[in-house]
Amino acid sequence: MMVRLGAAFSAAMFVVCSSLAMSATQPEKQNGWNAVASGPTIVGVASTYNPYRHDQQSGGPETASGESYDPNAWTAAIQVDLRKQFGGVHYGKDYRPAYALVVTSDKQAIVKINDVGPLEPGRVIDLNEQTMRYFDPSLKRRLIYRVEVTPLLGDDWAPGPVASG
Repeated sequence: MMVRLGAAFSAAMFVVCSSLAMSATQPEKQNGWNAVASGPTIVGVASTYNPYRHDQQSGGPETASGESYDPNAWTAAIQVDLRKQFGGVHYGKDYRPAYALVVTSDKQAIVKINDVGPLEPGRVIDLNEQTMRYFDPSLKRRLIYRVEVTPLLGDDWAPGPVASG
């Protein structure tokens, strides 16, 4: 009886330890989806843009995807040099959606990459107005230093904030 109980206890401990080890190596669940990176995390500065605001110098009302700029969507433009890391974000009819997990020290969001551009040096991503308001509610900073941008695999992401924990 003691041998069976000991064997059952050992088997249970093995299952628990295996589960804990596996959960530590599993991708984190984001927005109800498993966040699986398609490339290395890029660290740099995030800025904001809105081509409809009179004080903006860059961009235009149409994004590389052919979509009109939507200040209320969860979208962003990446630096032209980062195209390959996002699966080759192309223009017009060759465009296919790419997604990224954007992380600061206290917030994270999934954004749809629908534009590319020659951003200012050091900047890796231009967030649209909605996305920037999430990270900087007053829009006074206009720049987010040390932002982490991780390209995500697949095209079925739900853009928006990601709950922590």
